[in-house]
Amino acid sequence: MRPSRPYQIFRAVALAVVVVALLAPLLWMIAASFKTNVDIYDSGKAFAFSPTLDNYSNVLQRANYVQFIGNSLWVAFAATVLSLILGVPAAYSMSRFSMRRSAVVVLMARVIPGVSLLVPWYYVFSNLQMVGGYTVLILSHMFVSLPLIVYIMMGYYDGLPTELEEAALVDGLTHIGAFRRISLPLSLPGIATAGILSFIFSWNNFMFALVLSGADTKTLPVAIFDFVGYASIDWGGLMAAATVVTLPIMVIALFVQKYVVSGLTAGATKG
Repeated sequence: MRPSRPYQIFRAVALAVVVVALLAPLLWMIAASFKTNVDIYDSGKAFAFSPTLDNYSNVLQRANYVQFIGNSLWVAFAATVLSLILGVPAAYSMSRFSMRRSAVVVLMARVIPGVSLLVPWYYVFSNLQMVGGYTVLILSHMFVSLPLIVYIMMGYYDGLPTELEEAALVDGLTHIGAFRRISLPLSLPGIATAGILSFIFSWNNFMFALVLSGADTKTLPVAIFDFVGYASIDWGGLMAAATVVTLPIMVIALFVQKYVVSGLTAGATKG
């Protein structure tokens, strides 16, 4: 039965309100990145203003944001790859061998607030003279990425039928061989989903990098604070920097959203 016309109108209006509420801050940020600080404070120039590229020139050239972009890419990529290497086999083992206690321990890492670990981490890594390097940033980001990947992949492997692996064992393969030749190729959609989400979370991570990074290893979320001074805030530069951080990951999310959804729903049912 087709929905009634009043319901269709209500749904269209509700969707429009939600879309406007979600997009309005983003559109304001992008518009403000093309304004001078004077225009940003002038409410009469909210829509009619003379655009300028000085903010982006300041961000990409004088503020050396190209280096910070490289730092974010390297840390997010390394943390994601290492977490996949460790997390995918761990998730397979926990799923196939009913290691539920180990799974609970891994999931507890997602429950513990990361801020509660910053002081111990800083104390340990400073004594090891690792604070300010890429290694400590990658390890700290893996604290978020690894449990996330294990959590996603456990659900995915729980949904894969075991008959193919049992047939491979009958043909003479070991459990490792069955995982490498059967389960791993079948789980590529789930691995892609976990990797994409891990990369996004690592790219957006602010708290760990704020405490553990150095002047040469700052990531983009931390570098944004360079535009916040004690007496004033460079709103134009701040909005341009926020746009540089936000738009790439939004473009990636738009292109891969169908793979993320398919990967998450593929392991939602068993059999």
